[in-house]
Order: sequence, then structure tokens, then C-alpha cells
Amino acid sequence: MKTAIKKPRGKGSTERGVTLVELLVVLAILAFISAIVVVNVLPERDRAAIRKARIDIDVIESALDQYRLDMMSYPTTEQGLTALTRIPNNAARTDQYRPGGYLRGGVPVDPWGAPYKYRYPGENSAVDIYTYGADGEPGGEGFNADIGNWNEDA
Repeated sequence: MKTAIKKPRGKGSTERGVTLVELLVVLAILAFISAIVVVNVLPERDRAAIRKARIDIDVIESALDQYRLDMMSYPTTEQGLTALTRIPNNAARTDQYRPGGYLRGGVPVDPWGAPYKYRYPGENSAVDIYTYGADGEPGGEGFNADIGNWNEDA
């Protein structure tokens, strides 16, 4: 049986370690790639949140139209969007309310975690469904702009 003889590390050794300069070059490359990813991905997340809000508003608006067809009127501002998931206490035509409601899974919240706002009669259309955007405050520009069923193309 042969036994391997290990060479001692030292002057005659052929093994090489990683130098500090090589390590710094690798870290600089990783930082550069990370910066490129962050610059390109973060704005896309904001754009996706705006698209999701617009889709949610379209779904809510369709559910409100179905509610109106069955109940002969939109829910009042006081009844709110919860009228789409359970019969309002003071509804006139409870026998016409769709079993299971008009929204599967309940009323969605906006991509920033706030409930969608609802107003009937609306100031901008028959009903107003809207969110205040990323900042949660009325008004704003860009990603902080209000999103409503009256400005879907904006």
C-alpha cells in the first residue's frame, strides 16, 4: 500500500492563494452588477404597482356595475365597497343580491396596503373608485399620483 507524501508548504509549493487585489476586483464587479440591477428593477416594481391598481379598479368597477344591475342602484358611499361582499343592512332589494357577493376573495387593497376609496355619486364619473398612490396622500405626481377609474389612460 502506497502512502501519499504531502509536500510542505513553503518556498517550493505551487499552491497560490487569492490576493487582496483580486478579491477587491471581484467585489467591485459584484457591486457594479448590483447597482445595474437596482437601477433597472426598482422602477419596474413601482410601474407594476400602478398597473395592479388600475386592474383592481377595473375589477371593482365591473363588480359595481353587476351590483347595480341586480340591485337597481350603486351602493351608497356609506355602504362602501363592502356591499360587494355582503348584503348591506339597509339594501332595498335583498332578494336580488347575488349569492356569494360580487367580488371573490373580498375587496382588494391597493398595492401600497390601503383600502380603495369609493364615492357615489362620483365627482368624476357615475362612481369614483380611487387610491392615493404610493404616498397615500391626495394629489401627487409620478408614482405618488392618484389613480382612479376616471384617469385610467393617464
